Amino acid sequence: MSGTVMDAVMAELSALEEPKMREANEKRGDDHGVNLSRLRAVAKRLKTQQELARELWATDDTAARLLALLICRPKAFEREELDAMLRQARAPKVQDWMVNYVVKKSPHAEELRVAWTADPDLVVASAGWALTTERVAKKPEGLDLSGLLDTIESEMSDAPDRLQWAMNHTLAQIGIEHAEHRSRAIDIGERLEVLKDYPTPANCTSPFAPVWINEMVSRRRGA
Repeated sequence: MSGTVMDAVMAELSALEEPKMREANEKRGDDHGVNLSRLRAVAKRLKTQQELARELWATDDTAARLLALLICRPKAFEREELDAMLRQARAPKVQDWMVNYVVKKSPHAEELRVAWTADPDLVVASAGWALTTERVAKKPEGLDLSGLLDTIESEMSDAPDRLQWAMNHTLAQIGIEHAEHRSRAIDIGERLEVLKDYPTPANCTSPFAPVWINEMVSRRRGA
């Protein structure tokens, strides 16, 4: 990729920087001030450019890395490269987009899911649980759902925030998608009380697993 193109993209990202947005994002650990709608517009114009995506990622700049994840070719990354990229990702938004926009579309997703879920790095483990939630919903065949509930029951209460959130999502997804495990999932949620008091805006579903499960099941039955 010519330096001219790379320099132009970085200059455009710099021009899109908004101090007030950076201040708000930094409270969540995301050190950038670019409006994500504008970032997506840049990505739409650039389209898929794998080489440029790699160069943007290498800058270690959060906005540049978010753009890289939007214009990359997910299936072009090797397993080891994806593993290294997740460990390099500092900002929560970068971690989330990497899992959702890249790893989930990779042929290495299942292998990484298994490895990451057991990783001692708690951010990496949370990515593994995010991939597990995806499998619970879309391809549960072969998953030990009872075993997952055992792990959630014993470990979720003491898990740090990001990992706890990811495990809670898996718990809720098991209860929503699998009627045979629903009562146990609700019971675990009620006893652990994880996210029970999480502030939830009006017209939004609480992340507290028993409420979340019952709400989604009710909606489906009413559909």
